[in-house]
Amino acid sequence: MEITFANRRLRRQLESEREIMKAFGERGRKLMRRLAVLQAAATLADVPATPPERRHQLSGDMAGCFAVDITANWRLVFRPAHDPVPTLPDGGIDLTKVTAVEIVEIVDYH
Repeated sequence: MEITFANRRLRRQLESEREIMKAFGERGRKLMRRLAVLQAAATLADVPATPPERRHQLSGDMAGCFAVDITANWRLVFRPAHDPVPTLPDGGIDLTKVTAVEIVEIVDYH
């Protein structure tokens, strides 16, 4: 899957192992694994909804975004990078057609 970043700061932090470890410390290794899973997936439907990744759709202020678990309360938050976002007849997002995502943030939102 194609991965883009919401801003230059995120791109810089996530562009190399060294920068990831510098920015995220102990969470860095798991973050690299989650990024690898996203890169290897052909579509968002291929990203596991079961642990350890646990892809899940967000609601409220983060509606339209998805997240995967990094550690405990920390999540890698992203959104489909399509305009328009592919939808199902019921209005939900068609995960089988999402082939690009934009990383929005790495956050403890709990």
